Amino acid sequence: MKRKRTGTKMRRGIYILPNLFTTGNLMAGFWSIISVLQDQYHFAALAILAAAVFDFFDGKVAKLSGATSKFGMQYDSLADIVSFGIAPALLAFGWALRPYGEWGWLAAFTFVACGGIRLARFNVLASSGDTKYFKGLPIPVAAAMVAFTILLYIKYIETAWAKDIIVLVMVYVLAFLMVSNIRYYTFKELDLAKRKPLSTLVCAVLALTVIVMRPTIMLFLLVLLYVFSGPAGMLIASHKKRALSGNEPLPQEDRVIRG
Repeated sequence: MKRKRTGTKMRRGIYILPNLFTTGNLMAGFWSIISVLQDQYHFAALAILAAAVFDFFDGKVAKLSGATSKFGMQYDSLADIVSFGIAPALLAFGWALRPYGEWGWLAAFTFVACGGIRLARFNVLASSGDTKYFKGLPIPVAAAMVAFTILLYIKYIETAWAKDIIVLVMVYVLAFLMVSNIRYYTFKELDLAKRKPLSTLVCAVLALTVIVMRPTIMLFLLVLLYVFSGPAGMLIASHKKRALSGNEPLPQEDRVIRG
């Protein structure tokens, strides 16, 4: 009986290392919320980006160590809704949407609600086996877009011209993209451990150098490019589909009649 109870307790345990990274994600999100309440928007945006780093590594550590579990998935989703749903929504509201009153907090809530729906759908579809594409914009990318936009304004744009309307439109667009059926590449099939041409390393070093020189601008552009990659890919695929359907040969009856 003692052996059986011991075995049951071991099976009910949790993996420490990946859940520590998830806790770091949650702590960074909470720090962002506290910073918004203190009107420290620069630190609030940086905290969201720090949460994204923790979120990236908790998944990698869990997969490399074979420590994936249902508990970890649920805990990660709860941390994500705080760090990438509530925190960026409060940041956008406090920094730009407050003058709009109820319309401002409605936009912020829409971002939170769509982020929660996006996470719930991801958990449901996680066992589908499709590792090449996400369905809808990932919520960490949407949160990073909000954070980088505000950092860009704070660091490089002295005037606050049109910042309110830009953030308002951006929040609604990001909310729509999160719950849409637009596909986004996951990069999970990009195996950097395999041998690559020397030119790949040279390009990576050059890209890293440019990012280090102007990190806010370059990372903002990379996130923006990824956000638009989904709609662009959908339009290209739709255009190719229409082109192929237009080039299909006519049925023999139609050819005879038209001939």
